[in-house]
Amino acid sequence: MGVSPSLAEMRRHYQQDGLHKRDCAACPTEQLKRWLHEAQECSPGDWFEVNAMSLATSTPDGDVTSRVVLLKGLDTDGLRFFTNYSSEKGRQLAENPRAALNFFWPHLERQVRVAGSVTKVAREVSLEYFRSRPRGSQLGAVASAQSQVVASREVLEARLHELEAECSAQDVPLPDDWGGYCLAPAVFEFWQGRPDRLHDRLRYTLADDVWRLERVSP
Repeated sequence: MGVSPSLAEMRRHYQQDGLHKRDCAACPTEQLKRWLHEAQECSPGDWFEVNAMSLATSTPDGDVTSRVVLLKGLDTDGLRFFTNYSSEKGRQLAENPRAALNFFWPHLERQVRVAGSVTKVAREVSLEYFRSRPRGSQLGAVASAQSQVVASREVLEARLHELEAECSAQDVPLPDDWGGYCLAPAVFEFWQGRPDRLHDRLRYTLADDVWRLERVSP
């Protein structure tokens, strides 16, 4: 089956900016912070979540899944996100604790790829973040057995209402199977769209605790 002409003809001409080694931070974490800040400053609207990133995980047999999660912490230790440990991604990370992340900011014609190993964060870190969330989000995390089959939307909403009544006079308890992960990066790749598809790609790789920065072909 051929590609639909409407899809085949879809093209964007990238021409906003270039990316040069001399302009990059020595530490890729700092470079990512710069780009996150610039993405936020130039965001086209409140609807645009610049901390959204695609998370790819896999089973030991190589079955790969991906989904979008939100970056909630970034430092030299790694990139942190929070989810249900019993979800599909949680089960895959338990079996194969390696993952890849990808940020895409189309309004800046940029993306960033990150890959590395993943571990759970300390329980107190998960609790601190859980307490910072809106109460409705806390209740939703308790109500949802993420990735499990549910009979209907009504079943979910009924469970949420039950929890609202049960927890009306107390803090929402942090579920045992909910918390954070930290991806410790081994590779960062920064991509800037350029004319004629001759894009700029700069890759940081970690060796002996030192980051090496190289240009790679688009």
